[in-house]
Amino acid sequence: MRFFLLLLVTFSLLTGCNSSAMKATLPTYDHFLIFAHRGASGYAPENTMASFKLANELGADYIEIDLQMTKDGHLVALHDDSVDRTTNGKGKVFLYTLEELKQLDAGSWFNEKFPKRAKVEYEGLTIPTLREIFEEFGHDVNYYIEMKNPEQYKQMEKTLVLLLEEFGFLEENESDGKVIISSFSERSLRIMYALEPSLPLVKLQTSYEVKKSTKRTFKKISKYAVAVGPSYKFVNENYVKNAMETGLQVHPYTVDDPSAIDHLEEWGVMGIFTNYIDIYERNVHFLTECVYSLKPFKNEVVFFLCGFKSSI
Repeated sequence: MRFFLLLLVTFSLLTGCNSSAMKATLPTYDHFLIFAHRGASGYAPENTMASFKLANELGADYIEIDLQMTKDGHLVALHDDSVDRTTNGKGKVFLYTLEELKQLDAGSWFNEKFPKRAKVEYEGLTIPTLREIFEEFGHDVNYYIEMKNPEQYKQMEKTLVLLLEEFGFLEENESDGKVIISSFSERSLRIMYALEPSLPLVKLQTSYEVKKSTKRTFKKISKYAVAVGPSYKFVNENYVKNAMETGLQVHPYTVDDPSAIDHLEEWGVMGIFTNYIDIYERNVHFLTECVYSLKPFKNEVVFFLCGFKSSI
């Protein structure tokens, strides 16, 4: 079956995936979603097993994982296409075999950069493979997987689909939204759509793309994706409205400012990427403290000082 789906990739790219009959959907949640950006990366070394475990313990709705690919074809969790920033090594990921990559220290840099959050157990952490992450968490967590730099890696999409299939994430009885796939690359997402249309796809957008987005843009994206992922700093109410009217959810990145959440949620945003899993709780705490401290005053004063868009 996979062989025949692969044959359809070229045709689908040429036709622009015009048929949306098989396109995946995302469930409607009754709460604001927290996507743990590179795991709990505000508290632990990003894209490491320690970061993913902490994100799960803190109650993240999804753990977000960045994917790169080794020289010998293994999918690994790493944001950059080089190992320079987050390990003690140098060079591009695709120049390393998995065995070579596993020799690198992917945790000590965090202790050096954030001494107040340093932990001895972070020293010597290794770069995990996606297989290892699936083996650790199985179906007990939700995954938000970003394909980074897919143009650098041969058959990254096929490798990912086969691994998802192996671990049972593509079975018919698997609930929608257990795994979400995202990328800045439209081409890569269209390939994924052709290979496995049951997977929910998210088109990430640069700040330039966000500024230029119109309803026409969203209609094009909705042919293959279920959501858009814009930089929250460039999102406004009209952007969210236009996206939602074409059937797309909006998942902004990377929101580490609690004061920004109120407007995003009010506009209809379903969830946010954040480095701090407890950011939503901190936002609620901020609003509660703000209202409490201003109780003797009129609603208009609360409106002005707390930055609400409507009176309390």
